Amino acid sequence: MRWRDWDTNLKIRLLGEGISNLLFWMYFPFMSIYFSNTFGKEKAGLLLIVSQVIGVIVGLIGGYCADHFGRKRMMVLSTAGNVICFIFFALGNSPWLTSPVLTFISFSALGLFGALYMPASHAMVADVVPERHRASVFAVFYTSINISVVLGPILGGIFFFNYRFELLVVCLIISIILTIVLQKFIRETTPESKGEKKGPQGERGKWTHYIFQQFADYKIIITDKVFLMFIIAGILVAQTFMQLDLLMAVYSTDHVPNQNLISIGGWSIKIDGEHAFSWFVSENGLLVSLLTVFMTKWMTKYRERNVFIGSALLYGIGIIIFGHTVNVWILIIAVAIFTAAELMVTGIQESFVSKLAPEHMRGQYFAAASLRYSIGRSIAPLAIPMTVWFGYSWTFIILGGFAFISAALYGGMFKMLDHHNKQQRKAAAIK
Repeated sequence: MRWRDWDTNLKIRLLGEGISNLLFWMYFPFMSIYFSNTFGKEKAGLLLIVSQVIGVIVGLIGGYCADHFGRKRMMVLSTAGNVICFIFFALGNSPWLTSPVLTFISFSALGLFGALYMPASHAMVADVVPERHRASVFAVFYTSINISVVLGPILGGIFFFNYRFELLVVCLIISIILTIVLQKFIRETTPESKGEKKGPQGERGKWTHYIFQQFADYKIIITDKVFLMFIIAGILVAQTFMQLDLLMAVYSTDHVPNQNLISIGGWSIKIDGEHAFSWFVSENGLLVSLLTVFMTKWMTKYRERNVFIGSALLYGIGIIIFGHTVNVWILIIAVAIFTAAELMVTGIQESFVSKLAPEHMRGQYFAAASLRYSIGRSIAPLAIPMTVWFGYSWTFIILGGFAFISAALYGGMFKMLDHHNKQQRKAAAIK
């Protein structure tokens, strides 16, 4: 699909969201460092868990609201909410007031408004793009995000620690502009049938009923043992790959000393832990942007069993190496291993879920599969207080152990799946 054929809504959003994502990645990766230094590791971890759990619930509400109240309305509401959040976020880090509590509340509220925005954003793409072109359009938006992941932390390593108030003021201004642009220049795309969805007796469905129905749909993970094992393995390995913005950030800041990154004769480039972390995040984003398509094509040549197991093992190896060195080049190698594990399964996870799902239950299966991330994201911040209880070395070993257990579960899952398929083939042969 050529650029000139894109809907105006999408062109405006791609530019606006690209700038917003760049600014987001200039402060987001460093917030776990800020909260750990301010509240202590135990309290910071628990606060982040509470924030993530609320975000999961708000995300469910966001999907309902996007269908019932409109894509544009929810997107404008979300960006307007961001404006209010950035006012208090900037105020809590201003020359006149330093308030960690206000910073945490406003940062958490930004996450909640983001959870409201995303369902409407994705639905709008589906509304205005023909089915055959949706994958390519989503890919462009995904690429835009990864460009932000590459550039944002590098810039954030400079501005977040030295010019935080000014950075947040810029975020505030961009949010105001984006809200006005979305309100004035994009149109509503919600199909009338979705916008007027009725309940069983003809009345408009209540949002509470929608949330309860979503949770009821997850009962399928109990009855499908293979899928249940897939979910559990995914939650365990998520404890490892979600540490890039959490434990790995805090470890880099606390333990990686100022050292030479490159030294040639009398000339050298030095880097400390804070700036090293921004480079690690950018390395991850750059590798994902450049190698996703290549790795996906490569991995399709192998059995899914070996790919899933290999990915989990690499996650475990990568994070254990990361937690047992302070040499910046070894850390870079560890992040590369970590990223390779991510890229191995990026392209095959969704197709695997579609294979497991009965045709009439694909929507429910994909919704349930997202629990790997929502539950994983809610538990992952516990790694920060774990460093107080067990120390950094053992915390990284425990996280690596979760990945290794995940690899074992994947092995058991595929063994169970093979047995199930054999039984189905025998039953079909008898018939």
